[in-house]
Amino acid sequence: MFSLTSSLHFSLYTLPTDMRKSFDGLCGIVQDKLNRNPMNGEVFVFINKARNKIKLLHWESGGFVLYYKRLEEGTIEVPLPPSKAQSFSIYWSELMLMIEGISLREVKKRKRFSLKNS
Repeated sequence: MFSLTSSLHFSLYTLPTDMRKSFDGLCGIVQDKLNRNPMNGEVFVFINKARNKIKLLHWESGGFVLYYKRLEEGTIEVPLPPSKAQSFSIYWSELMLMIEGISLREVKKRKRFSLKNS
């Protein structure tokens, strides 16, 4: 089943990506640049230099799923990375705001309980 939910881990690649890359090319970035396993269940998010295209690579049972959106107008606002890392984690809600064109700089996320913070 094709599904992305807030229970998944989303990792945003910080460098501009050539959107001609498909499954194998994006898996290559995940393996070679990020030293990660593309089949680990994470959703890897890639954005092009013009910031008008976004691809999400996700391994589901039995194979890869590639989600692709091209904006006909406007750009995708990319959150500032917490460091100079080539990727960083983003929340499902941040991804939805990015795709919907809502400014991340003007949105404040209120504190919520998380097992990771305990």
